[in-house]
Amino acid sequence: MHINIGEQRDNWNTLLLNSINMMTLTAATMAGAAAIGGTGTSLLALKLSSTLLYSAVAGMSLVMNKIQQSQLAEEQRNAARLFKQLRSQIHTMLALGTPSTEDVKDVIERVLALDKAYPLPLLGAMLEKFPHKFEPAVWWPSIQLQKQHKLRERNQLEKNGWSEELEVEMREIMEVVKTKDSEDYERLGNLVLKINKILAISGPLLTGIAAVGSACVGNGSWPVIVAVAAGALATTVNAFQHGGQVGMVFEMYRTTGGFFRLLQETIEATLEERDSEKRENGQLFEMKLALKLGRSLSQLRDLARKSASSCLDGTAIDEFASKLF
Repeated sequence: MHINIGEQRDNWNTLLLNSINMMTLTAATMAGAAAIGGTGTSLLALKLSSTLLYSAVAGMSLVMNKIQQSQLAEEQRNAARLFKQLRSQIHTMLALGTPSTEDVKDVIERVLALDKAYPLPLLGAMLEKFPHKFEPAVWWPSIQLQKQHKLRERNQLEKNGWSEELEVEMREIMEVVKTKDSEDYERLGNLVLKINKILAISGPLLTGIAAVGSACVGNGSWPVIVAVAAGALATTVNAFQHGGQVGMVFEMYRTTGGFFRLLQETIEATLEERDSEKRENGQLFEMKLALKLGRSLSQLRDLARKSASSCLDGTAIDEFASKLF
């Protein structure tokens, strides 16, 4: 369902953008034609047609900018990917043994959290496309991290693979993720959000100005200049915003920010469990973390050493934790 809806909303973006740009350019052409050779009834017809087209485009632009089709499509792509990931985890759970009632409840809660993070309907459930502040996406239930304390590994090695050095390493990695990766994506997310807000206001505003100018064609040279120029600028703004899929970029930053937040919470929840026997195996946990950050184990340990050295020197580390994003 999420894949189908995502494809539909991606089609919306393409079709609406093409329609709006063609309507805007047609209205600008009519306004120019009215100023050049329009007289009497022909002038009135061209002015009226141009004004109506500009007015329709202004209304359609407001709707487009409100729902952000490219962002809606990206939301559904992320939802489809995360549901596939959840399905794979369920298969693994079934392959390892008989799931318990707690496992069933955990999966249900994760499904509900995904539905809340990436809703299918538009009316009444659509995510706010222009929040006051950038916030990472959250698609996992808060109690999921508590349940990780109950995970056990059969292979017990050096206190379930954990040591004091590994705990220090995990804390350093968590600090780098928090101070470098998360902060950088928060900065970029806020920047894209501001750009998108400006573009969302500029498109309908320019089209409205063009409509007023078109209605006044025939009363001097300035109305036609305003009508044509504002229409051309509106087309440029719409092409940049929706053709460049600025909303999709914002959603991509939200998802990546959520990935880093989940990473931090996972490490923190694991380290808070003082009984190492109740944690996930330390060596396996370290390997999974390295893979998620796009690093080898040696690179992950080098990063932790660099972070510790920077803290001792009182300087900021000049390297990001993730090599994937």
